[in-house]
Amino acid sequence: MTETLRGVGVSHGVAIGQVRHMGTAVLEPPARQAPTEGAPREQARAQQAVVAVAADLQARGNLAGGEAQAVLEAQALMALDPELTADVERRITVGSTAERAVYDAFASYRALLANAGEYLAGRVADLDDVRNRIIARLMGVPMPGVPDSDEPYVLVARDLAPADTALLDPSLVLGFVTEEGGPTSHSAILARALGVPAVVALAGAKALAEGVVVAVDGSTGVVTVDPSEEARAELRVIAAERRAVLAASTGPGQTSDGHRVPLLANIGGPGDVQAAVAAGAEGVGLFRTELLFLDDSRQAPSEESQVAAYRAVLEAFPEGRVVVRVLDAGADKPLAFLSPGEEPNPALGVRGLRALLDHPEVLGAQLRALARAAEGLPVYLEVMAPMVADRIDARAFADACRAAGLRAKFGAMVEIPSAALRARSILQEVEFLSLGTNDLAQYTFAADRQVGALARLQDPWQPALLDLVAAAAEAARATGKSCGVCGEAASDPALACVLAGLGVTSLSMGASSIPYVRARLAKHTLAQCERAAAAARAVDTADEARAAAHQVLSGE
Repeated sequence: MTETLRGVGVSHGVAIGQVRHMGTAVLEPPARQAPTEGAPREQARAQQAVVAVAADLQARGNLAGGEAQAVLEAQALMALDPELTADVERRITVGSTAERAVYDAFASYRALLANAGEYLAGRVADLDDVRNRIIARLMGVPMPGVPDSDEPYVLVARDLAPADTALLDPSLVLGFVTEEGGPTSHSAILARALGVPAVVALAGAKALAEGVVVAVDGSTGVVTVDPSEEARAELRVIAAERRAVLAASTGPGQTSDGHRVPLLANIGGPGDVQAAVAAGAEGVGLFRTELLFLDDSRQAPSEESQVAAYRAVLEAFPEGRVVVRVLDAGADKPLAFLSPGEEPNPALGVRGLRALLDHPEVLGAQLRALARAAEGLPVYLEVMAPMVADRIDARAFADACRAAGLRAKFGAMVEIPSAALRARSILQEVEFLSLGTNDLAQYTFAADRQVGALARLQDPWQPALLDLVAAAAEAARATGKSCGVCGEAASDPALACVLAGLGVTSLSMGASSIPYVRARLAKHTLAQCERAAAAARAVDTADEARAAAHQVLSGE
């Protein structure tokens, strides 16, 4: 019987195929005592398994490249974490087997992450995957993961580990559906990078029967169970029409009446440049430089290595705009040389610009490296600070940029509600704003962006979030400066039109979303976008805002 379910669409496209479930997780090892004289052998077994799993994750990352590589390298670092290793060895010393010691040590660390809030809690799935891989190797059983299949299928899971999604074969995996996760989870980010239709936060996904046919619409978040032949045909027509529109849409981002809205790419390093150029990105709206720092959490990369990485990106966009975010560390991305050891709530603590101002030598080295990388290049370099709360923060960052001799525009990210509300004041110190809608939503609604159960509050269509975007955009317009959006909200084609209508001056997103946004913008006038924005802000819920905007944009 046909049934329609709704989750959160996170990667565009339509997939129709049979359900295949992710392989089950490793069973919990028995809690039995091991002879203490065997402790050295058990410790050696554990260490060998850890090293092997870390090497496998690193190899998978090298094959995947791009953002997937950074995610998998972070998992490899989890496996090799010295505190976890020490805990495993201690548990073996007092009588645990290698398998049980790994299980219990990871469980303890898992609890710390789960209670840490914000992005760290979202890394629990990554940690579970590392644990399962180590225990599977110790027990000599197959790794949990993507099922074997000769026929294309739709993959269904509670959540998907980066090691699995990074190497999905798009010729076999038509799309995937997860019960947990959110629009900014690793599964969502990697799905967009792969171009695989995906729906997350779908309640009851694990209950879908193995082999049942489902239709997954990654644009709308709708999953149709056992669709009729007529429904399948209709979805195929819709998908074909979408592809035709994409193929016909080229050139710069603009509305149908010629109002320019530059479409930029979010990247993590030089490895992501090729996809951005291929998608027609007009530049880079968010260069996440912290991925360069995560290779070694104990020390910052040398100034020379930073110069090389930055220059590789800048050279790819001659005459284009490249917006670089300085190191965004702390909370979700702790670095031993930068982050404080203990904080009651890291998500609300010393992170982003706050951490950099506490370590001016790190900020200064990065700004000098950017200045050197841009020398002699015909590129429009802009540098922005994360987690700016007020004018004092903005002034401190601008002063640091000037002290480093940086010839670029200085900007501030709007991720904290106070920055949106006092945007005009902040713009007295910097030259542009960039809205990070992912963090702005979670701080506005006190809703961890990685928790699927809170997807309603993470929805970028929330009218309160649109109000804050409008406030920042209006402040920029009043001061003759620019205000872009670099959060995942920009990747939603209909919402991109609303953002343009709110006065946002540029949109930055994952490269795979650019053609969809370009095509949608080209269908509407600026006046239509402004009416859609007003309609979305006039209601009280995200669903109502989405429906109101769609009604205006469809001309109904």
